[in-house]
This record gives sequence, structure tokens and C-alpha cells, in this order.
Amino acid sequence: MNDILPILLPILVVLVVLGALIPVLMKTRKNITNYPGTRDANDPVQGTGGGTLLEDRPAPPGGPAAPAGVDVEGLETVEVPDNVAGLETVPVETPLPVAGRLTRLRERLIKSNNILGKGLLALLSADKIDENVWDEVEETLLLADLGTEPTMQLVDALRERVKVLGTRSPEHVKAMLREELIKLVDPGMDRSLNVERHADKPAVMMVVGVNGVGKTTTVGKLARVLVAEDKDVLLGAADTFRAAAAEQLATWGQRVGVATVKSDIDGADPASVAYEAVKAGIDQEVDVVMIDTAGRLQNKVGLMDELGKVKRVIEKLAEVDEVLLVLDATTGQNGLNQARVFAEVVNITGIVLTKLDGTAKGGIVVAIQKSLGVPVKLVGLGEGADDLAPFDAESFVDALLN
Repeated sequence: MNDILPILLPILVVLVVLGALIPVLMKTRKNITNYPGTRDANDPVQGTGGGTLLEDRPAPPGGPAAPAGVDVEGLETVEVPDNVAGLETVPVETPLPVAGRLTRLRERLIKSNNILGKGLLALLSADKIDENVWDEVEETLLLADLGTEPTMQLVDALRERVKVLGTRSPEHVKAMLREELIKLVDPGMDRSLNVERHADKPAVMMVVGVNGVGKTTTVGKLARVLVAEDKDVLLGAADTFRAAAAEQLATWGQRVGVATVKSDIDGADPASVAYEAVKAGIDQEVDVVMIDTAGRLQNKVGLMDELGKVKRVIEKLAEVDEVLLVLDATTGQNGLNQARVFAEVVNITGIVLTKLDGTAKGGIVVAIQKSLGVPVKLVGLGEGADDLAPFDAESFVDALLN
């Protein structure tokens, strides 16, 4: 017996050590948030806890409940909770058709932004149009946030036409002003959204902008629109810095039957969440993956650099087809400055103007497009779920002049 003890003792010690290490190793493997490829120099150290959750789609009305506790193939860090409270009771909503949303757009613009159009019509219909009148026209356009260069362009065009035609009738003046404003708004710009699925990968859309402009709400509203167009959509909650941002996005997703990939800890690496969302979209063969990013202050270099990193990490899996910059229309020229900074970090493909009612000035549409060469693709007019509509140049100008 004494001869066996020296042999058994080392074996017992090894077994005790292994027994203590196994739970630690299993926990580390579960918590690691990973994406392959060479990391950027400013990537945070991973494996500090927290995974990524995939919120199930809610059950359709009258249909079976969405499965819970199902492993998502190929996504080690995407976990489906055993029971997501409320998913079975949230009704799936259907947005208004495009025509209905455009009608609402025009009605609200007519009520709120027609001071610009009416002011110009009154000035240009005067019995005598002298230099004082033209100075007032110029001032009216500048106060409407049209911008200096577009203002001079419009005034010069109006001067020439008034001189040649010599007309003062309200009908002719209105028609002339309408034509020149439409030229400025540029109906030839491509305002379509790049949301068509590729052969083997989904279309990927990033939504960026500063805090308070309504990015997360815009993502939710746009998801409604895409679902109404029979698109299979997946949301990625990469705004990990704002409290409850992920839950807010998941709630929007539940309302329209769209799943959301989000982190289960605050302050998680946004690039990792975005990566996992795109990976889930590829594995599930969805049509569109929409990534909601943090509301970064445009003068914070580190945060803007991180936004660029999010885009680079996504591109390790798929091309980013659309980068929408959300701007608050009431901020005027400040919004234009924000747009320029974001354009230096990510390749902006379209603008979403929110709060284009109340105190908003319609000229900002022209100023942003002229400055960036990027079209305004969508406009938001309020807090309602259907207060988001595609931008149409002629409808916009008609609303200003009515």
C-alpha cells in the first residue's frame, strides 16, 4: 500500500487542478466576443465578459410563437434567451403605404414651412421689383438656411427671368419660382435606398449621426417600411454607450416582427456587435441588416475613429451598401457642419432629415445636398411610427409654395 501512495498522490493533485480549471475555461469561451482577422490597434481587449443576444421575432398575429432557446448555427456568441418576456403578446404592426406617408409629408410641410414660399411670392409679385426687393429675397433665402452659394444662384436666375419675361402676375411668378426651386433641390439625384440582397449576402446599412437626432427611432421606422416591402430585415444594436438604446431598438423590431442582435452588457465593443449582426444576417439569409451606431459627438476624434472602425470590421464580412446620416433639420447650419465631419469618416450615401416641421427651415435640404453632393433620401416629420417618408423634390417644393 505504501508503495502505491507515491504514484496515486500526483495523479490526485492533477485531477483536482483540472477540476478547478474546467469551469474557468468554459466561462471564458462563453463570454468571448470574437471576430476573425487582424485587429486594429485601438481594438479593446476582448474576453472581459458579456455576449451577444439575438432577440427572437415576435409571433405573427394568430400564428405560433417564435421559438425560444434555439441555438443559432455558426454564432458562438449569439445566444437566444430561454424566455424573452412579452414577445408572444406584441402585435406585429403594418405601416402606411408610401402614398399615405407622402400625403402626410405634404400636409405637414404646408402647415409649417410655407413661410419661405409665401414670402418669396409676395416679394416677387410686387408692382416694382428694385434692389431693395432683391435684397429682401436674398435675406429670406438665407434665413431659410438655403446657404450662401445656392441663394446667390437662385437670386441670379430669378433676376434674369424677371428681366426677360417682365411679368408680375402671381401665376407666372409662382411657376417661375417653382421651376427654379426644383432645379436647386435637384430631382435628378438618385434617392433610392441600396437594400437589394446580393447573391450570397444581405445588403448592409449603417445609420450614423450625433446624439438626439433620432437615429434609433429612424432605424425602427425604416425597418417598418422595408418589412412592408416584403424585405427580411435584421437589426444590429451597435449603440452600446447609451443606456437602453438596445432595448429601444429591440422594441421597434418586435413591433414589426424583426429580430435584433444586441449585447447583454453596457459599453460592449460596438464593432463586435455590428460584426455579429452581419454574421447572423448572412447565416439566416436575410435581405437587409441595419446597424444602429452610437450617437457620437462629431468633435470627439476618438469616437469618430471608432465609427470608422465599425465600418471596417463589418467589411471583413460584407460590403456596406448604404450609410445614412441622420440630421435634425431644426439645427440648420450646425447640421451642415456635422454632415461634413461625418463625410470625412465614413462614405455617406444618403441623408435622413428628421423634425422637418415646426421650426425647421426647408432650405437646409438644398444646403446639405450642395455641400456634400449627397441626396436627402428620407424625411421625418414627427414622433409617429409612420412619420418617415421618401423625399420627393417636386412634392417638397409644391409644399413650400402652397
